Amino acid sequence: MRRSICVFCASAIGASTQYVVETQRFARAAVERGIRVVYGGASVGLMGVLADAVLAAGGEVVGVIPGALVDREIAHRGLTELRIVGTMHERKATMAQLADAFVALPGGLGTLEELFEVWTWAQLGLHAKPCGILNTHRYYEPLIAFLDHACDEGFVRRAQRASLAVDDDPGRLLELLLGER
Repeated sequence: MRRSICVFCASAIGASTQYVVETQRFARAAVERGIRVVYGGASVGLMGVLADAVLAAGGEVVGVIPGALVDREIAHRGLTELRIVGTMHERKATMAQLADAFVALPGGLGTLEELFEVWTWAQLGLHAKPCGILNTHRYYEPLIAFLDHACDEGFVRRAQRASLAVDDDPGRLLELLLGER
């Protein structure tokens, strides 16, 4: 059975070229391991970089995007598969169904919301799929520090915090999330 990873990332490029470089590196690492990438379906920002890099490396990429965003002409038209859904809720549910694991690359509010939702679903026992963060260019250091603080203050259980894999190397992170092939 083909393994798939759902990637949450930005519709912007970000302030550092390192975000683009590491997104491309993540894409190549996934393809080298035979992992299909599922993502938000856009052609812009790190989402577009991710999709283009997966395709350039000969991999499969499935985009899931609400019709309203297709109408704004940001859908990536060259994907292995593009699924158009009605709402953002349907998008997240479809992406979750298609994935064996979840990872956040650098991103903003949407990326954080998507990561925290699937991580919460795991905490609630709605799925048993691993979740992780690619800590590119130390982007997530403040968030990691906050999560550790939330543990110290008794609002996040240590076991739950430990269930979120964090690494700055794409290959190592994929191995943590999906194991060696």
